[in-house]
Order: sequence, then C-alpha cells, then structure tokens
Amino acid sequence: MKPRDHALDAKEKTLLDKARKGDKGAIQEVLRANENLVFGFAFKVCRDKEYAKETLQDTFINVFRKLDQFDGRSKFSTWLYSIVAKNCLMKRRRGKLEKASLPITEPMMPDHSHADGEQRILPAWKSTPLDEVMSSELRHIMDAAIQKLPVDYRLVFILRDIEGKSAMETAKIMDLNVPAVKSRLRRARVFLREQLQGYMTS
Repeated sequence: MKPRDHALDAKEKTLLDKARKGDKGAIQEVLRANENLVFGFAFKVCRDKEYAKETLQDTFINVFRKLDQFDGRSKFSTWLYSIVAKNCLMKRRRGKLEKASLPITEPMMPDHSHADGEQRILPAWKSTPLDEVMSSELRHIMDAAIQKLPVDYRLVFILRDIEGKSAMETAKIMDLNVPAVKSRLRRARVFLREQLQGYMTS
C-alpha cells in the first residue's frame, strides 16, 4: 500500500476547484503560491537556473493539463513535488542532468547507522535540514558532490535531507515504497561521505 499524506485544507480545495473550471484568477493564484516551491526544488536538483526555469514551465503545463486527475487525498505540494521529480527523471533520460554523475554501487564503507537504521554524514542531519547546518564553503563543496549523484538518488537525498520530507512523503513523491527510499538515501549518503573525505569528519 502506498503511503498517504494529509489532505487539502478547505481554502486550497476551493481554489483548485475554481482553477479546474478555468477561473483565470484562481489559476494565477495557484501559480504565484507555488512557483517558488517548484523553482527552488528544481534548482536544487540541477543547480542550473535555465533548467530550473524550464522545469517550472513544464511543471505548470503538466499541472493544468492534469489538474482534474488530482484527487485531493494528498497535499497539493506533494503532487507538485512528484511532477517536478518526473520532469527531472525525463531530463535524465534525455541526458541533460547526468553529465557529471557517477555510478552508485553497494556501499563499501563500514556501517555507522543510527538507531533508526539510517546512516548520517553529519550528526545534525538526524533532525535538521542540511542547509541549516553547513557553512557556505562546505555547502559549495557539497553541492558539487550532490551533482555527481545519479538523478534518482539525488532526488531522494534532496527530498529527505534538504527539503526535510519524511520517508513516507518521499515515497509518495517518487512513487516508491519506503524501504526503497531508505535504501537509496543510505547509498546516497555513503557516496557523499566518500566524496567529502578530507573536508569533514563525522
């Protein structure tokens, strides 16, 4: 069974219902309310403003083509994240996002898992989004390392450790089960730890 997150609130449901019926004001409001979320997530994945703008446009085209398919049983933002993720994976298949990525294999490092079964690169990652605990210099180094992740692993890592999504939310967005999310996150973290050896200690 796929995980489910919280449903829409009444205000958001009313706005989306109006947008479905072609209300231009509602459509514009939906766009304004969500453009930062979509652009920001896309930029974190690709670190390229032009690709992020292209993904923003593609996402909203998909939203208004498929708005009648949104059933309201999950957050609208979760649906948006899933559309962005699918667009990024499509760009990967077209070779746009994985020019610098490296293959990920089974982790070869010793297991330093925490009680919840997930490995950490920094202890503070357990409860704090990554961007809040890193210096600007280390973040720049980390950004370059993240771009070496294959896109499907990169998406899971960004959703969990940068966007602060739960394993269940990430599974919903990525159309995966929770064990698959945890497996990809573990491999991504070990890969990044290996990439950052010499820059940081755990």
